[in-house]
Amino acid sequence: MRGMYIHIPFCHQICFYCDFNKVFFKNQPVDEYIESIGNELAIMANEGHSFEGLETVFLGGGTPTSLSEKQLDRLLELIHQHVNVRALREFSTEANPDELTRGKLSVLRNGGVERLSIGVQSFDEQLLKRIGRTHGADTPTKVITEAREIGFENISIDLIYGLPDQSIQQWEDTLDKAMSLDLPHYSGYSLIVEPKTVFYNLMNKGKLPLPGEDIETEMFSMLIDRMAAAGKQQYEISNFATPGNESIHNLIYWDNDEYAGIGAGAHGYLKGRRYANYGPLKKYMESMETGLRPVMEEHEVTNTEAMEEEMFLGLRKSGGVSLQLFKMKFGKPLKEVYGDVLEELSDKGLISESEGSIKLTRKGVFRGNEVFQQFLK
Repeated sequence: MRGMYIHIPFCHQICFYCDFNKVFFKNQPVDEYIESIGNELAIMANEGHSFEGLETVFLGGGTPTSLSEKQLDRLLELIHQHVNVRALREFSTEANPDELTRGKLSVLRNGGVERLSIGVQSFDEQLLKRIGRTHGADTPTKVITEAREIGFENISIDLIYGLPDQSIQQWEDTLDKAMSLDLPHYSGYSLIVEPKTVFYNLMNKGKLPLPGEDIETEMFSMLIDRMAAAGKQQYEISNFATPGNESIHNLIYWDNDEYAGIGAGAHGYLKGRRYANYGPLKKYMESMETGLRPVMEEHEVTNTEAMEEEMFLGLRKSGGVSLQLFKMKFGKPLKEVYGDVLEELSDKGLISESEGSIKLTRKGVFRGNEVFQQFLK
């Protein structure tokens, strides 16, 4: 495994667009859950999974920063018991701006975390309330200033466009404020309305006025151009960084490499098998009393599926899919497997070949899902 994802499913507030495995923090067995994370790591080690050579650890959720300082400290202590944190290339955590106190920042920093991925989403006060966020428009700037004072340099923020009633001007204002922070990494996502969310229910009732496709495309184009002008390279469809500050952990996913998924509802990919842990907290914690990993379902990835994943994940990267690496992994030339599909996409101007790789063109970046579908049979 190259990476490890650890899921913290607790939130003090559920955002209206979120469909991840999460629960309200109040009245939950938070301390017991943290101990279960340690138990799962111990079971993995006992089953022969080696953490040697691990490059990244990523704390996600839910919201890892919903934990108290003491709980965060205990979580990091358990991770240290099993992982040589000092040998990692990257140790990241997701964070909410209004939960990232100076005390928690210190705990994270002292525990070896060196990369913050902060869920800002917007710098517009009205839009923040509209999407269920609890922080104010000026909170991220204050928190990032504090984080830098404590020693964090590797900081990223997430932004979302295509929000209900969001105008081009509002998106431009958010980009202005985001760029003024001069961070090494930014992520920008279009809103996707997922089932079982507040927004999904509103949409079904005709009460979710989303910008049209043309406006969303204009927002995406603005994002790309503004990032380029600021020296942030679009190394993946939704991610931008100054060279050398790309998210190593997320690149493991897009490189189609193996990683462990730890925690309730976490997904992983180990020894050629994709798996998902039990989602409900009680089921997740009880399942480990047997001494076995809390895996709900597991699937052995066929060679055909692995090649498909290599294409639709790899094409998300600006570097694309390497012809040489594809042949090394699968023993067949890429063009022998997907020649007809590649020719069709090339004729449409959606992909091109350069530097020994197949890559999306700018037109292809805007129509990525259409391209990816061609590799799924």
